[in-house]
Amino acid sequence: MTRRTERVSELLRGEIAQVLRRDAQDPRLALVTLTRVDVAPDFSNAAVWWSTLDTKHEVEDIQRALDSAAPFLRSRISRAVQLKRVPELRFRHDASLEKGSETLSLLREIADGEKE
Repeated sequence: MTRRTERVSELLRGEIAQVLRRDAQDPRLALVTLTRVDVAPDFSNAAVWWSTLDTKHEVEDIQRALDSAAPFLRSRISRAVQLKRVPELRFRHDASLEKGSETLSLLREIADGEKE
């Protein structure tokens, strides 16, 4: 990844997060965290990795909400950032936060079991 694609990735992650916080009206998107954005070298598309600790909505429901919001997010981003080409946004679920939370919970159970 070049320095330019890294900068664009971070710029997109920040802008998408801001638009989601400020303008998204879908309650399924309220607790979405963007973990990273990977931009293609030709800037044609961007994989937007997301995670959530929301237990009220299923991952598939949140994925559908993000997929349907992608054109809206892309149009908002095109107004906010100065890029020749705004990449097509493709959302991907990142399960690392949930896995980390599960691991910490298991470690706490083991520690509590050793105390007894």
